[in-house]
Amino acid sequence: MRAEVGHMMRRPDLWLEAIRAASGMRRRGAATIDARYTRWRQATAYGNGDVGASAEDLVAFLTWRRRQRRLRSHS
Repeated sequence: MRAEVGHMMRRPDLWLEAIRAASGMRRRGAATIDARYTRWRQATAYGNGDVGASAEDLVAFLTWRRRQRRLRSHS
């Protein structure tokens, strides 16, 4: 996880999107993201719930998510 955080520190253009993504993954009223949900997402993406996203995957996801949000706002 440290590598991903370090990588994100060099991408301030994606900080707001990372906050939006994290807040969208928490259960309503919860302070943190449910670990079971995170494992399920990792299993569906990587075939293994114990494998996390690489820093490059995280940047690609946040870039895609930001682009999709911007496209929706222009429709």
